[in-house]
Amino acid sequence: MGARGAILVAIAASIGNFIQGWDNATISGAIVYIKTELALQTSEEGLVVAMSLIGATLITTCSGAVSDWLGRRPLLIISSVFYFLSGLVMLWSPNVYVLCIARLLDGFGIGLAVTLAPIYISETAPPDIRGSLNTLPQFTGSAGMFLSYCMIFGMSLEASPSWRLMLGILFVPSLLYFLIAIFFLPESPRWLVSKGKMLQAKKVLQKLRGREDVSEEMALLVEGLGIGSETSIEEYLIGSAADQEPSEKDYKVLLYGSEGAGLSWVAKPVVASGHSSMKPASRLGSIIGNQSMHLMDPLVTLFDSIHEKIPETGSMRSVLFPHSGSMFSSTVENHHHHAKNEQFDEENIEREGDQDYYPSDAVDGVSDDDLRSPLISARGSSMFNHLRSGGDGEAGIGGGWQLAWKWSEKEGGLKRVYLHQEGSRRGSLVSVQGQGEGVHVAALVSQPALYSKQTIGPAMVHPSEVASKGSIWKDLTEPGVKHALIVGIGIQVLQQLAGINGVLYYTPQILQEAGVEILLKDIGISSKSTSFLLSAITTLLMLPCIALSMRLIDISGRRQLLLATIPVLIVSLVLLVVGNAIEFNSIVHALISTISVVVYFCCFKMAYGPIPNILCSEIFPTRVRGVCIAICALVFWIGNIIVTYTLPVMLSSIGLAGVFGIYAVGCFISWIFVFLKVPETKGMPLEVITEFFAVGARVRRAASAKNL
Repeated sequence: MGARGAILVAIAASIGNFIQGWDNATISGAIVYIKTELALQTSEEGLVVAMSLIGATLITTCSGAVSDWLGRRPLLIISSVFYFLSGLVMLWSPNVYVLCIARLLDGFGIGLAVTLAPIYISETAPPDIRGSLNTLPQFTGSAGMFLSYCMIFGMSLEASPSWRLMLGILFVPSLLYFLIAIFFLPESPRWLVSKGKMLQAKKVLQKLRGREDVSEEMALLVEGLGIGSETSIEEYLIGSAADQEPSEKDYKVLLYGSEGAGLSWVAKPVVASGHSSMKPASRLGSIIGNQSMHLMDPLVTLFDSIHEKIPETGSMRSVLFPHSGSMFSSTVENHHHHAKNEQFDEENIEREGDQDYYPSDAVDGVSDDDLRSPLISARGSSMFNHLRSGGDGEAGIGGGWQLAWKWSEKEGGLKRVYLHQEGSRRGSLVSVQGQGEGVHVAALVSQPALYSKQTIGPAMVHPSEVASKGSIWKDLTEPGVKHALIVGIGIQVLQQLAGINGVLYYTPQILQEAGVEILLKDIGISSKSTSFLLSAITTLLMLPCIALSMRLIDISGRRQLLLATIPVLIVSLVLLVVGNAIEFNSIVHALISTISVVVYFCCFKMAYGPIPNILCSEIFPTRVRGVCIAICALVFWIGNIIVTYTLPVMLSSIGLAGVFGIYAVGCFISWIFVFLKVPETKGMPLEVITEFFAVGARVRRAASAKNL
C-alpha cells in the first residue's frame, strides 16, 4: 500500500493531540476538586485552567520560525518532553503556584503539538488522503478526552479523589509519545527540500510512499520553494502528437505516455479569439469580469472550477489519465534553440538517449552538493520506463494534476506548467473551432523555482540557493501569502467565537447547572459524578462523528462540510438558549440542555473543529508555512484564552442562555465568512494550492481596481 508509511507517521504525530485532549478533559474534572481544596476564587480558578493556554500562546510566538529553522520533527520531540515534565510537576504540586508553573509547561507542550502536527501531516501525506489524515489529531484528541473522563468518573466515586493523580498521570502517555517521536518519526520531506537536503528528502519520500520512483513528487516539492512568481491561467487541448502542424511545435508541450501502446500526446494551447499567434489564451480577464461585482472572493470561484465531478468510465480519461493521471514526463519541442549553446545541445542529446537531465541523482552515495535539479527528466525516469514496458503504478502529483516544463524564447525562457483536466468537459473530447479536437485542460504557467534567467538554456540552480534567497518576512508581504493569512486568521478567530474551547473546559459545570443529575438520579451517584459520566458519553459520541468526517473530508471537501454543519451548530445553540430562557420542568430542561450540548459537540468535531487547522496547513508556501501557521495559531490561542477566562464570569452574569446566544451569533458570522472567503482545497497538491492563492490575489486586486 503506497500510502501506508504516511498513515503510520500521521497516527504517530497525532499522539500529541491525544495528550492535549486528555489534559483538556482532566483539568475540567480536576478543577472541581482543586477549587475546593485550595479555596480558589473565580478569577484564580480561571487562571489555573487558562495557564496552559498562556503557555501555548507564548510558545507559539516562536514555534513557526524555529520549526522553519530546525525542522518539524525536533519540535514534536520537544513537545513530548514538556508534556512529560508537566505531568511530573502536577503529580507533586504542593500549592496553586507550583500548579500554575506545571500548567505553563503543559501549555508549552500543547502549543508545539497542536501547531506542528497539522504542518507535519500535511507535508508528509498524499494529496488524496491529506484531509483524512489531518483529521486524525481531532479523533485522537477526542479519544483522549473520552478515556480521561472515564478515569475521572471512576475516581469521583471514591471518598477523596486525588486531583494531583488525575493531572499527573499525564506523564505516562507523554513518555510513549517521546519514544515514538525519537525512533519512528522522520523529518518532513518538504522541510528537507527547503534546506537543499535532496537525498534525505528522497529517501524519506520513498519510505512514505512505498515506492522507489518519487521523481515527480520530488520535482513538485522543489517547485514549492518559489514565492511570488507571475502565474497565468491558460488553456490547452491534449491531442495526438501525429496530428500537430509543424508550425505549432514552438508552443506545444510534449507529453509521454505508454509508447508501447502507441500513444504519444501533446498539449496544444487554445488561442484567444482574434489572436493570430499561437500564444495561449489567459483566463484572468474573463474571471475579473465575472467577479468584479460579486461579494464572493474570486479565489473561491477559481478553486470551485477544479472540483467538478470527474467521469469515472466511458471517456478518454481512461486513456490519457490512467490511475488518477498519466505520466506527464515532459520535454520541449522547440526547433529554434538547438544551436544556442553546447550545454543545451548536450542536454538534448541526453534526452534523446533516454537519460535523465541529472543522472548523478541515481548514484548511491552522491552528496546534495552534486545534485543540480530534482529529477526533472525527459524520457529517462524509471516510472516512464515502467509505464512504457506495460507496467502499472501511481502517477502525477495528485488530484488529477500533472507537472510539466516547456522552453520557449518567445515566452521568456523555461516555464513550469501545472496541467489539470477541465471542469464539466473533463475526460471527454471537445472541439475548439479552428483549433482541432482534444481533451480540454487548464494550465497554471509560471517560472520554475530553480530557473534563473542568468543561466544559459533551461539549466537549474541548486535548491539550497533558492531556499536561502530573500527574507522570510519579505515573503509574508507577497499578495498570495497575505491573502492566505486573511483566510487563515479569519477562520481561526471565528472558530473561537463559536465558543467550543470554553465549553469543553467547563462541560461538567455546564451540565451541572443544567440540572442533568435528575436524568440519572436513580443510579445513586452524586451530581459531580453524573456530570463526568455524561461528559464521557458526549465525547464517546464524538468519535463516530469524527470518523464520518474523516471519510467525507476528502470527498465532499472542507468547504462543503463547514457550510453543511455550521447551520446545525446554530440550531443547537438556539435550542439551548430557548431551553434556558423559558421555564420548563426540570426533566425537560435537562433533556434540552443535554441533547443540545451533545449535538453541538458532535457537529463541531465533524467540521469546525479540525478544518481550520487543516486549511491553515495547506494554504501557505513551504518557505513560510511554519511562520504563517504560527501566526494563525497565535490568534487561535489568544482567542482561546479570552473565551476560557471569561466563561465563568459570563455564566455568573448572563447565564447559559446569554453565553450560547453569543456563540450562535458567532456561528452565523462564521457561515457567511466561509461562504464568501474560504476555498475548497480537497485533493490538491499543496504547491498548486499556494499557486492558486497567488493568482486569486491578482484577480482580486484587478477586480477591485475595475470597480473604482
